[in-house]
Amino acid sequence: MQRSDAEALMPEQRWRSGPAKHLPFALVLGIGVLGLVRIFQYHWRQGAVLLGVSLLVAAVLRILVTDEQAGLIKIRGRGMDAFLYSTLGIVVIAVALTITGGPLSR
Repeated sequence: MQRSDAEALMPEQRWRSGPAKHLPFALVLGIGVLGLVRIFQYHWRQGAVLLGVSLLVAAVLRILVTDEQAGLIKIRGRGMDAFLYSTLGIVVIAVALTITGGPLSR
């Protein structure tokens, strides 16, 4: 039996058209929301670290998945996205871990 062109493209089309396309973004968003919840609970260091971790997860996912699978975490090219996500994530985590004192010093 010979497969038609439509059948050969089905797995890729299924990935692009289904909700699976947004799984990388949903994972990053979920970690970011958890970070915001911790910030609103007055645990701002933990929340800021979680926001930084969400950016690092976005960088890793941007490297590992294809452009079609990246969904909403794709902004620029793969290398530039990974560089910017990881740099910003490291900076956010470093700032959260090095600030001392202040009104929210828990």
